[in-house]
Amino acid sequence: MTSLIKQPEKLYDQDFQEWIQKTIEHLQKSEFEQLDREHLIEELQDLGRSEKRSLESNLMILLAHLLKLKVQKNAPEMMQQSWLDSVDEHRKRVQKSLRETPSLKAFLPSAIESAYPDAYQLAIKEGKRAKFGVSIPKEIDYPLTCPFSIAEILDEDFYGL
Repeated sequence: MTSLIKQPEKLYDQDFQEWIQKTIEHLQKSEFEQLDREHLIEELQDLGRSEKRSLESNLMILLAHLLKLKVQKNAPEMMQQSWLDSVDEHRKRVQKSLRETPSLKAFLPSAIESAYPDAYQLAIKEGKRAKFGVSIPKEIDYPLTCPFSIAEILDEDFYGL
């Protein structure tokens, strides 16, 4: 007769949501010997990486739009307003991440360093799509290193204008 109880290691691959529920139950009951420790450790590590990736992603958009505001000063007001709105939204996301996970503050300088090259490339690429008589900035107009301090990036009133 085969057992109706699934082994935790197999459960992880067969039904992830059930694996999560069983893991929670084992933890609540202090049934540590029943835990699928290998997968639990893997999931916790992935969770930490996910929070860092989310922070970097929001920083990339925030920095790209701050760059466009800095470099494309002659862009139509409608375009600039869209960038301002995006800066506000992504800044709020960054601030929320830092508020909910304070230990990410230590990661912030390296997250900015990691996000800036992508923000730089994104700003240049989007700048080349300028239409309606808007001048297209040259690549050399964009700073190779992040021109914004952490304080400026987080400052709700800073737009690099």
